[in-house]
Amino acid sequence: MTPAASEIRAVVQRYAQAWAANDLKAIVDCYHDEVVFHYFGRSPLAGTHRGKAACLAVLKQVKERTNRRLVAIRDVLAGEHFGLIVAVEQFEHQGRPVELERQLRYAVKDGRLSECWIYDEDQRLVDEMLSTAAQKSSSGSPT
Repeated sequence: MTPAASEIRAVVQRYAQAWAANDLKAIVDCYHDEVVFHYFGRSPLAGTHRGKAACLAVLKQVKERTNRRLVAIRDVLAGEHFGLIVAVEQFEHQGRPVELERQLRYAVKDGRLSECWIYDEDQRLVDEMLSTAAQKSSSGSPT
């Protein structure tokens, strides 16, 4: 493994371990101050979020809207340019738990995660969950 791939793997592995342990301090410490998140789809949260504060805010919104929780980390992969976590997460939808596989591709800068692209197994379902929760929230009903 090349030095670049080794560094990427170490950073992504450190993040995966913090996430699996639900160690919020360690998770936040893994993000570069200028981190960028890319959420795909058509939900109200889709788009590009820049900076640690904006990224943490969108993570909080996803958690509030879906009661998201990590089920398992299936793989941590690394190459010359990117690292990848293949994870299974549980979301709540219409009062029922739904498990989804997600792929999170990371760029690394200065020993921290600098950019993340989130690929969901079922983007339509994720869009529906995030949109439905947003509508409930704006109508004054609990999310």
